[in-house]
Amino acid sequence: MSWEKVPWLRSPADQSIVANWGNCREIHAMMLRDRLQTALKEAMKAKEADRLSTLRLINAAIKDREIALRGEAAAGEVGEPEILQIMGKMVKQRQESAKAYEEGGRLELAEKELAEIGVIQEFLPRQLSADEVAAAVEAAVAETAATSIRDVGKVMAALKARYTGQMDFGAVGALVKARLG
Repeated sequence: MSWEKVPWLRSPADQSIVANWGNCREIHAMMLRDRLQTALKEAMKAKEADRLSTLRLINAAIKDREIALRGEAAAGEVGEPEILQIMGKMVKQRQESAKAYEEGGRLELAEKELAEIGVIQEFLPRQLSADEVAAAVEAAVAETAATSIRDVGKVMAALKARYTGQMDFGAVGALVKARLG
């Protein structure tokens, strides 16, 4: 393979990962982390204070998760699914905050929260449409051979494994329960 054609695989460490091809998730997580670091550097150079602050918050949340995992057996770097989960949680928190600020008449703070959501969503995968979510639920129900409400956990686990960061699992849980109930 020609490493010059793949800019993010130029370092010997990156090349060894691909050569050994251990876990594909390591490469995706590395790509996402690299994208975050690149965006952070660009925000510093462009002196975009709000964007820089949000990117630093994302990095801090990832570091917090890594520190929390140090005591567990699966210590090490957080993978891409966990990073996507962290960022999804950050978006949800900011949506709730923006709503509270709007209800309280603090529109400038609500706009700040919405701007942070925009920055975070740049790194999240595209959200599935309602039709795509319904099709994914049907496929997961068929895949897990779920027949009753007791199988909701199996269906949700299958969906989370495949669609992390692409759908709101709070809303999807209700769809799965309605489908199986």
